[in-house]
Amino acid sequence: MEAPGSVGALITVPAKQEFYQLLKNLINPSGMVRRQAEDVYENMPGLCKILFLLDAVRNKRVAYEVRQMAAALLRRVLSSGFEEIYPNLPSDVQRDVKIELILAVQLETHASMRKSLCDIFAVLARNLIDEDGTNQWPEGLKFLVDSIYSEDVSLWEVALHVLWHFPGIFGNQERRDLGIIKRLLDQSIQDQAHPAIRTLSARAAAAFVLANENNITLFKDFADLLPGILQAVNDSCYQDDDSVLESLVEIADTVPKYLGPYIEDTLQLSLKLFGDSRLSNLQRQLALEVIVTLSETATPMVKKHTNIIAQAIPHILGMMVDLQDDEDWVNADEMEEDDFDSNAVAAESALDRLACGLGGKLVLPITKEHIMQMLQSPDWKDRHAGLMALSAIGEGCHQQMEPILDEMVNSVLLFLQDPHPRVRAAACTTLGQMATDFAPNFQKKFHETVIAALLRTMENQGNQRVQSHAASALVIFIEDCPKSLLVLYLDSMVRNLYSTLLIKFQELIRKGTKLALEQIVTTIASVAHTIEEEFVPYFDLFMPLLRHIVEFSFQKELKLLKGKTIECISHVSLAVGKEKFMQASAGVMILLMKAQSDLNNTEGDDPQTSYVVSAWARICKILGNDFQQYLPMAIEPLIKTASAKLEVSLLDTQDVENMSDADGWQFVNLGDQQSFGIKTSGLEAKATACQMLVYYTKELREGLVEYIERIVKLMVPLLKFYFHDNVRVAAAESMPFLLECARIRGPEYLAQMWQFICDPLIKAIGTEPDTDVLSEIMSSFAKSIEVMGVGCLNDEHLEELGEILKAKLEGHFKNQELRQVKRQEENYDQQVEMSLQDEDECDVYVLTKVSDILHSLFSTYKEKILPWFEQLLPLIVNLICSSRPWPDRQWGLCIFDDIIEHCSPTSFKYVQYFRWPMLLNIHDNNPEVRQAAAYGLGVMAQFGGDDYCSLCSEAIPLLVKVIKCANSKTKKNVIATENCISAVGKILRFKPNCVNIDEVLPHWLSWLPLHEDKEEAIQTLSFLCDLIESNHPVVLGPNNSNLPKIISIIAEGKLNETINYEDPCAKRLANVIRQIHTSEELWLECISQLDDEHQEALQELLNFA
Repeated sequence: MEAPGSVGALITVPAKQEFYQLLKNLINPSGMVRRQAEDVYENMPGLCKILFLLDAVRNKRVAYEVRQMAAALLRRVLSSGFEEIYPNLPSDVQRDVKIELILAVQLETHASMRKSLCDIFAVLARNLIDEDGTNQWPEGLKFLVDSIYSEDVSLWEVALHVLWHFPGIFGNQERRDLGIIKRLLDQSIQDQAHPAIRTLSARAAAAFVLANENNITLFKDFADLLPGILQAVNDSCYQDDDSVLESLVEIADTVPKYLGPYIEDTLQLSLKLFGDSRLSNLQRQLALEVIVTLSETATPMVKKHTNIIAQAIPHILGMMVDLQDDEDWVNADEMEEDDFDSNAVAAESALDRLACGLGGKLVLPITKEHIMQMLQSPDWKDRHAGLMALSAIGEGCHQQMEPILDEMVNSVLLFLQDPHPRVRAAACTTLGQMATDFAPNFQKKFHETVIAALLRTMENQGNQRVQSHAASALVIFIEDCPKSLLVLYLDSMVRNLYSTLLIKFQELIRKGTKLALEQIVTTIASVAHTIEEEFVPYFDLFMPLLRHIVEFSFQKELKLLKGKTIECISHVSLAVGKEKFMQASAGVMILLMKAQSDLNNTEGDDPQTSYVVSAWARICKILGNDFQQYLPMAIEPLIKTASAKLEVSLLDTQDVENMSDADGWQFVNLGDQQSFGIKTSGLEAKATACQMLVYYTKELREGLVEYIERIVKLMVPLLKFYFHDNVRVAAAESMPFLLECARIRGPEYLAQMWQFICDPLIKAIGTEPDTDVLSEIMSSFAKSIEVMGVGCLNDEHLEELGEILKAKLEGHFKNQELRQVKRQEENYDQQVEMSLQDEDECDVYVLTKVSDILHSLFSTYKEKILPWFEQLLPLIVNLICSSRPWPDRQWGLCIFDDIIEHCSPTSFKYVQYFRWPMLLNIHDNNPEVRQAAAYGLGVMAQFGGDDYCSLCSEAIPLLVKVIKCANSKTKKNVIATENCISAVGKILRFKPNCVNIDEVLPHWLSWLPLHEDKEEAIQTLSFLCDLIESNHPVVLGPNNSNLPKIISIIAEGKLNETINYEDPCAKRLANVIRQIHTSEELWLECISQLDDEHQEALQELLNFA
């Protein structure tokens, strides 16, 4: 029966029947029938959809599968289509829809159908919460409360299902109704007669806690539910249901503090389930995930239960042995991706994370003993697992493994000769991982043995899989190997690679095998990239063979090989430089253009694309402006790829569960059973394309002028592309380069482009959530101001920028306070401190970018920007307080340094704020702070005007004290000391009346030359030129006795590349040498104390003169 005035009364019987048939057609096996039905359904008005679907859902005479289809469609309409449809329904229809839905849920007897109706109920309730948090469906809430107090267990199930689906259903009444929610969860989780109710209650409780992740008080109130939740986890697992265990993983990840009172019970249960071989692999892995996640999110709590970790690690190692005897592994010609569902891979990842989370002090002693036993086992699976375990713990146990690295490496090297190929491959993988985890000390210490061993393994033609692993490990080793070490083995390494390349290419022709060949090509590219010009003698050896491989790789299955070989050719070409490359450029460019042409005619993803795109960029770097003729072919596909629109969707949990990983979607859980989905195919290609566009704007600048308008219209919106960090980084990085490109079209065009860029760029500084991306955006904005110059920001821009920078600085101080609070908590330990230091480093990095923006404003606007700056002044003054951490004082002083340098003499009005911090910090324990203070004192003298005379006088003895300190020239201190020496020189040069020059000048000369700070070194040499050219008697000394010292200073400056021929100072210094050279006797006296290297440096300078 239909209720009077119900929505059903608005639908005629023929229309109903027609719609039921439409629903049947939507689930028809025939694709053509379904598509026709989908077209009809999509074109139906929203009102009709809701009315017909609700009627079909309620009509029990309709076939069950048709009702389920109607429920799925209605849920979708009220979820993704709510804003378009529901608010436009007449108010009486809205009322009737809500009434009908309550009745449908209340009267439905089919369990599965009732769950679907509960989903719809929750979706509608979620959309009826207004901005103030008020649920605009009071009847729905009343029904829910009545269900909780009912004695009908099926209504408890309804309430639980709705709460699980939408934990926020009570809106702003939640605090008032917390007791009702607690009652529902309590009574349900204790219901021993209905296991399904207990399971659902545990899931609903978990969802509710997760939805209130910041409510610590609620955790305490709901803590007594945890024993029931843990019992439900256990019971459901043995009923082949892992849903509650998944909820426990979420709690461990998001709200580990909730588990605090029962952390031992949680760990014990997880250990029990993980170790039970009767459970499915997925369930065991989920149980392990609880332990591992807690080791990351609740490290101090887990460390109190080391006995559980000691029991878990052998189980993890045992799971890593769960490998298949795959006879095809040896002959496979594709390097399969890791199967993350497999026990072995899941356990290896868990061990890695456990070591990083808990640290080597705890993990290494437990793990090492078992690993050593496994490595001695006669079973290849044990040996394989032992090696992979050693590889996994390196990062987390870095500090503890460093002293025993010799023992470990020698042990691993032995397994390169193991009788089983998969063990040999594992040994290669382990060496590669160690090369990453312990770089660069690993390379410096083991270069001789590891390079030789990997080359021998590559030479063994018996197994291309092992060869491929060895070549891959060599690539990783090379990445962090100093060039000076690599060249020691260069000839033998390159000859080995060439012979292996030739053999593998011949095997490709004869047998069609390509796996090892693909990796060898990549290894050659890596060697060339590292040794650069040292590859020149081998260019003619490799290039013909590499080109031949590209020409041969025309078949579809060889596309990856072709792409990697093109990449290798570009690396080799870039390494040897333009002059050598031009000898083979014609053939290379033909190959590259042919590859690009083939790609342009290919639909869908092609494995060559990223390699060809990167190859074009390298060739551009080689050719410079000569690349112009190839630009259209290289850049058009990039713009197309970077412009590609991605498919995104807002889905609820059921939709997500219905979509497989194979569909290429990734999801972000938004809470309240909603997820944001993005189709990831093409995402990496988009990011790469954007990065390459930046590369071209940077390299070609004015050569790109024809494309800049298209690129800037593409890049600016991508500042808000939150699906991929590297896309936003590329968008930000491109801005100053695009502005430089635009400058060639004149000031009016440049101003228009800046108008298009400026506002989104400022807003991005305020809204960007990722610290690394934010720093790039801030850096880009600073550079853009320097490109545009004074007046580029209007009053609105300055106001918005001021508010943003103020918020960043206030946030910086607030975060420091919060970290101090965490240091007082009971669970504080070394691991927590490391995490807090990482957070601090991120904060300080943002602070450096605030400093960069202020620097660009001061250097561009000069004193005109000071009135605007004064809103930030109290915060900057706070940075340089003696109680602040040293990075704060460093960057606070740097900001005042910029004010003094660029805004003087007006800067003196702030002297009360920085006078004593500047003087006192000259003796700070941290060299970075001393450097900032010394630099500030130097620019006071150089730019500050007469007002700063007394301050400069006070500074001299303080600077001298630092310079004369016993350890002032150590590696740690030398930069700060050289800034002090330069500051003394600037005071002597620009404020001579403030100091006794004749007394200080001999000391200053004795401190020269400066080696490390090139900028300050050239300043001191410039002052030295002034003194020599004016024949200053103190500098020249009696009878020119100081000239040998002066000549030595100049020679040293040339030798350490301080003297740049483009700097005017170079010519002045050359003239000084030439004048001395005119007196043969004096010249010989000056150079007699110099070695051949210094004499050659002087001769170079003389030739320049």
